[in-house]
Amino acid sequence: MGADFTYGFGCVVDPGAVIGDGVTLGNHVTICEGARLGEGCVVADFAIVGKRPTLGKRSTAKGGPLPGVEVGSGCSIGSHTVLMAGSTFGAECIVGDNAGVRERCAIGDNVVIGRGVTVENDTTIGSRTKVQTGAYITAYVTIEQDCFIAPMVVTTNDNYMGRTEKRFAELKGCTIRRGARVGGGSHILPGIEIGEEAFVATAAVVTRDVPPRTLVMGSPARVVRDVPEDELLENQ
Repeated sequence: MGADFTYGFGCVVDPGAVIGDGVTLGNHVTICEGARLGEGCVVADFAIVGKRPTLGKRSTAKGGPLPGVEVGSGCSIGSHTVLMAGSTFGAECIVGDNAGVRERCAIGDNVVIGRGVTVENDTTIGSRTKVQTGAYITAYVTIEQDCFIAPMVVTTNDNYMGRTEKRFAELKGCTIRRGARVGGGSHILPGIEIGEEAFVATAAVVTRDVPPRTLVMGSPARVVRDVPEDELLENQ
């Protein structure tokens, strides 16, 4: 336990957990075996940090042993949020209330994972990316740095929805390149690549790759025009 560690009523810290200096735990927080919290982290009431997954017999997720979750310095973990073992979080991340991040995810620095967001296993989210309230990030997704994922976006990874054997070979999440923005309520189909600095309009259904720096909209989403120069990251 680090210096100036404070905690509320009913907290549980399992053996092997490492708590950095200045960490604050709310009431009824559980820090699981092997978890590591960097200095200055704040974990709100009823959160579970480092939970071990229980997989169904027919689950497509990888099993096996997992290292403890690692949470970088200055992170804030919301109330009733669950972070699974085997995932890593960079410094200064915000994870909102009721969010869930599953095993083997790699989260960069200064990432925002909003209230009620679900991030499934084996997903990567780059630094400074924001994933807003209620978004669903399925397994095996890559989101690069400086992206914006609006509320209620849905990503998918299985075109066969649980049927056929070939789905196992083709199971693949989307890739969202650096600086891309995805509008509220949009759906992104399996294996799609959204190019760097692209813009997906609200409620679009993305069924094919989106070229870099282009704006798409509709169902299915179609290219409408280029993204304006003054909206590109280099001009901010």
